[in-house]
Amino acid sequence: MSAAVPAGGFAAPKGIPEYVGPEFTTVRDTLIREADRAGYAHIELPVFEDTALYARGVGESTDVVSKEMYSFDDRGGRSVTLRPEGTAGVVRSVIEHGLDRGGLPVKLRYDGPFFRYERPQAGRFRQLQQVGIEAIGVDDPALDAEVLAVADAGFRALGLRGYRLELTSLGDATTRPQYRAELTRFLEKLDLDEATRERARINPLRVLDDKRPEVRAQLEGAPLMIDHLSEEAAAHHAAVKRHLDDLGVAYVENPWMVRGLDYYTKTTFEFVHDGLGSQSGIGGGGRYDGLMAELGGQALSGVGFGLGVDRTLLACRVEEAGHDGAGRVEVFGVPLGDAAKDRLVGIVGSLRRAGIRADLAYGNRGLKGAMKAADRSGARYALVLGDRDLEAGEIQLKDLADGSQQAIALDDAAAAVDRALHDG
Repeated sequence: MSAAVPAGGFAAPKGIPEYVGPEFTTVRDTLIREADRAGYAHIELPVFEDTALYARGVGESTDVVSKEMYSFDDRGGRSVTLRPEGTAGVVRSVIEHGLDRGGLPVKLRYDGPFFRYERPQAGRFRQLQQVGIEAIGVDDPALDAEVLAVADAGFRALGLRGYRLELTSLGDATTRPQYRAELTRFLEKLDLDEATRERARINPLRVLDDKRPEVRAQLEGAPLMIDHLSEEAAAHHAAVKRHLDDLGVAYVENPWMVRGLDYYTKTTFEFVHDGLGSQSGIGGGGRYDGLMAELGGQALSGVGFGLGVDRTLLACRVEEAGHDGAGRVEVFGVPLGDAAKDRLVGIVGSLRRAGIRADLAYGNRGLKGAMKAADRSGARYALVLGDRDLEAGEIQLKDLADGSQQAIALDDAAAAVDRALHDG
């Protein structure tokens, strides 16, 4: 949403989207619901962490760490960073609280805002909303497939169809050193600028992710990790694909995929929606075999994803999916006079206690204004109460879809509304 800023007023910081109404929460809560169904427990992460957590966990050569983090010194002189992603924080929490000392895998899900300093554009924000899951402690291809299936189920539950799952493997500890040496030899022959050569020195795989046409042209014929997998890594990748077939999750192989974070190994993936233009990724993730040990914990593997709620919402708008049309409330009270308001306040409270979303016309509006407010609320029914109704012990239940109206007993109003909502 956006609006003109009044003279002398304030506006949200640049690149920070704001959402009002059910559209955003429908997308977020649908993605969360699919994680809950697979047994992922909620974890509430800090909004900022020690800067070193991301430098070590995400990788100093990544654009996230080198260019995009919001880092600052607090009043105690400690360098802290607004969280740019969720996996490192989850792993830190698992280690700190000994969650890996119990039953494995540890299955956690999170949601909320994340922060990256980027040039704002459609689908790329400085405050982005994510839903993520992490399954830590078991290296099982079936668990990789489960993580992918949870994401796929979330998108499908929103009604999305115009996306694809791109999948590859980034190898293991046996694969990577040999492949890195071969890729380095290939890159040394290319005409690269100094910054790119430095990136190649630190992590040559990151060069494969370069989007500049002049670099992409030189990368034709580059060795690819998928062609250099160890026997174990290849078997793992084949098993993941077999399980995805069993789960009915479609995918395409993308051997050029690198992802923007250094900790990924083996299964690596991205969900892509071409209706979003250049910012087409709506979620991604993969397995990270060495991250726990890198951050001081046991040498346990993990796998997870981060799904972009903002971009998923944009994809829903492109496909006209996601929002089910449900109103802000189900029932809207329209009191005509002070005595009617006194009675309707109690009825609305009873409806809410019964689990029914209900609101009331406040501010002593007339019938016309109150009914406009009822229509704007998206309610299915209006409860209209005036002096004559009070005398008769009745209240009018008005169907806002077809305009029909019936009188119901005032003392039975809450129960009658509940029946109307469930029977209709």
